[in-house]
Amino acid sequence: MYYNVKNILFNYGFGPKQEYSNIYMNLYNALVKAIVNRDLVENGKLPPSRVLAKDLKISRSTVIKAYDILILEKYIYSVPGSGCFVASPKDKKIRINLNAQTEQGNYPRISKRGVSFIRNIQPIKTGNMGIAFRPGLPPLDIFPVQQWQQLSNDYWKTIRSSELSYSNTFGLECLRENISNYLKIYRNINCDAEQIIITTGSLHSLFLIGNALINKKDGVVIENPTYPHAYSLFNSLRAKIFSTHIDEEGISVASIKCQNPKLVYTTPSNQYPSGIKMSMKRRMELLKWANKENTFIVEDDYDHEFSNWEKPLTSIYGLDGQERVIYLGTFNKLLHPSIRMGYMIVPYYLLDAIRALYEQSSRFVPPSMQKTLSTFIERDYLNKHLRKVIETSILRKQMFVQHFEDKFANRFILESNPLGLHIIAKDRQPFSDILTSSILAKKGITAHPFSNYFIGNSLSSGLVMGYASVNEKIIKKKLEMMHRVLDAAPR
Repeated sequence: MYYNVKNILFNYGFGPKQEYSNIYMNLYNALVKAIVNRDLVENGKLPPSRVLAKDLKISRSTVIKAYDILILEKYIYSVPGSGCFVASPKDKKIRINLNAQTEQGNYPRISKRGVSFIRNIQPIKTGNMGIAFRPGLPPLDIFPVQQWQQLSNDYWKTIRSSELSYSNTFGLECLRENISNYLKIYRNINCDAEQIIITTGSLHSLFLIGNALINKKDGVVIENPTYPHAYSLFNSLRAKIFSTHIDEEGISVASIKCQNPKLVYTTPSNQYPSGIKMSMKRRMELLKWANKENTFIVEDDYDHEFSNWEKPLTSIYGLDGQERVIYLGTFNKLLHPSIRMGYMIVPYYLLDAIRALYEQSSRFVPPSMQKTLSTFIERDYLNKHLRKVIETSILRKQMFVQHFEDKFANRFILESNPLGLHIIAKDRQPFSDILTSSILAKKGITAHPFSNYFIGNSLSSGLVMGYASVNEKIIKKKLEMMHRVLDAAPR
């Protein structure tokens, strides 16, 4: 692959033919400037002389002559049979006045909402850190890549040109129907497919919900501790946040201090990150309170299968008789995060507002990915993979706990909650979990600080770690490294 460099050359002085006499020198000078300023990147392939001549409407011999001089002066190099490539400009001295603009101009102010989002960006950094022991990741190494690839290939083999146009904002009908059927079987949820909206995941769903409902200083009730991205989002939308603590039955409804909030955000199947499962009594109590206060409940069921496989409880959505619950689900934790596929079930009252927001922002998730997932569900591949994922996760948790306690029994206490894809390790003595997390990150080990999940000052510290994404060999290797690192670090 090579660049279409015509625009770059014009920017560096290669103009219409009548404006210069030595065409090859004009071309040479423009190429030198582009190379020295790295607009043509090192080792990047230049267009073949025939192609560049056609693009610039000049003779091929002119291009060859300019290329020959560049090769002679080592600005480019030639590979027989492959073409010409850009050499490193680091040792080249530029003798041409480039007239580059260096002064910064004056710009409009960032909006108050933009500033709010900048200030409230979530505290847990992910970046390119290692996957061991990042919370929330399923067993990535057992995903049926070839099966998925075959389904994707089948889609592209049979695609019609009309299907390459704009797609339904809410998602392909076939996928929404299959998700509706899936929810009936696995989650005992009955909903109309037209209420299902395909998103890229839970945070995308929350962004649409927040923008549809929340004005500045509107009340939002959030569990404490909570999902940091959700807290940051509602804070960025300039809501007035009321945190409420968690007890052994889930969110403490009696401790909610906000009257008439716009919404309550909760993770009842597996409270994030504590792992507490909301009792049936508390679910009914929350619904009754929401009806009284005229508010919505956002039920984020982010890893339902992992936390409800053995002893399933009816979702709050399934108990709702007034369409007060907005239900969120995701395939990013069942399959893998890079699939970027989630969904929400939206009360009819909100559908028009959500559609308007969606159509004026991200529009829709790629139909090719939607169709592949739909077929994956339809052919029962998801069911088979899900069983394998749960079995593997249980085994890896047992392995993780065993190896962890062998290494850290004197230092950490594991909160061995059976739910979800993560586990919390609390130190037997107070420590800075933020500093510890930072030290481990430098060695490629991901362990999120537990204190970052709290709203306001945290009285708890610990490490939140995932155990399912890597096999036993890597679990053992990384824990040994973690032991060496922490043993050498100051307490």
